[in-house]
Amino acid sequence: MLDLATKEIIGYALSTKPDSKLVKEALDNAIERQLPDTTSLMFHSDQGCQYSSEEFRAHLFERKITQSMSRRGNCLDNAVMERFFRSLKTERLNRLSFMNHQSVVCEVENYIQFYNYYRRHSTIGYLTPHQKYHELKNAA
Repeated sequence: MLDLATKEIIGYALSTKPDSKLVKEALDNAIERQLPDTTSLMFHSDQGCQYSSEEFRAHLFERKITQSMSRRGNCLDNAVMERFFRSLKTERLNRLSFMNHQSVVCEVENYIQFYNYYRRHSTIGYLTPHQKYHELKNAA
């Protein structure tokens, strides 16, 4: 999960299959880490079956989170998240070989830390996501 205001990865989960259990785990990870009040949140995604499943929709409803989905076949509606995955692949994963699933998990977690704390973004004034989060928090 990515916060659009800060570009920070606020929740994630890793699995070999993209199912509703995986996205529920990522959402719960974000809530646990950073989002205690979910009543004003909007969860935006593509129209993948893991997001449109009754199980995941009920999970959002229980937490009073509004669901938003991209238009069918329009990747631009989810461009920020698509850009993160492109960066993850081109800056890190495509450059390495992995022996097992655990080494992939470790590398993804390392990249998320790098992305949140060191990678600057032109769209947020060349700050890191972590810096932008604190800038907005202090302004509130």
